[in-house]
Amino acid sequence: MQTLPFTIVIPCFNDAATLERTLKSIRFQTHPDWEALIIDDGSTDASRDIAAAYVDRDCRFHLLRHAGAGKSHAVNVALTQARGELIAFCAPGDIWEASKLARMERIFADPSIDAAYARVVFFDGPLPRGLSKAEEDDLTVQMLLTEDPVATLSNIVVRRAVFAATGGFDTLLPEGEDMEWLIRLCGYGFRVVGTKDTLVHCPIETREFSDHLIALRAGREAALDTARRFGHPPNPRGEAIHLRYLARRALRNGAPVRDVLQLALAGIGASPAGFFSDLRRGLLTLTGALTAPLLPPALRRTLFA
Repeated sequence: MQTLPFTIVIPCFNDAATLERTLKSIRFQTHPDWEALIIDDGSTDASRDIAAAYVDRDCRFHLLRHAGAGKSHAVNVALTQARGELIAFCAPGDIWEASKLARMERIFADPSIDAAYARVVFFDGPLPRGLSKAEEDDLTVQMLLTEDPVATLSNIVVRRAVFAATGGFDTLLPEGEDMEWLIRLCGYGFRVVGTKDTLVHCPIETREFSDHLIALRAGREAALDTARRFGHPPNPRGEAIHLRYLARRALRNGAPVRDVLQLALAGIGASPAGFFSDLRRGLLTLTGALTAPLLPPALRRTLFA
């Protein structure tokens, strides 16, 4: 089987509204040597039709079907068929800069590097709303447990052999499987580096938050359990920053005031220094939690993007 520099993995489920913009950004990569595996997990909308159109248009796209398998299981299975030496993940809705794969190829010319990520710009419609952190040091478990600089799985590229060595994604997790896997990646001692280049555009998530919060907490607990196994117990500062992040998401997505306030107060209780480590963000989050009933939804969305 002929190998390629890159296999791009795109799991999708009822993503017709956003899938095409993602596939378009991949098709116009300046680096031409890649394959893209679009893994459909039983979509009932037009996702398969959109994917099939790209398969017909460009032979580098391939459509795989794993109906009802779940995203993590589908990805693990699909990667047994990958021809790329480097695995790049991309979620429907996220957009890559045209230079992403070319930049990653230059980074991986260093054989000591096992995985790499860039900076992510977050957008709300046409407007940029924020930029992920740029870390100069190699990624660590503690970085992941505080303000995760990877930010989205669409931002990570990993050597195929390294992904296999980690055991892949935990198929039992309903949420947070990417974070749990990243902790294992670093915990096993693989070298993960960042670049200050901004190569990924990610939309701000706006799905209903309260039900999602349960899955987020379960994923967080799984990540913490994995970190403990590698000798990294929870850090109060990190927990406070994570709870601040959840409170901001709750404010942005119109969650009940009770949920927002509980998250903000739990973060302050875990570590005031951590919650206010970014003073502006901490004060704005606390103020938002206290005044949420008075803020129009559009203003909450703008302030806490």
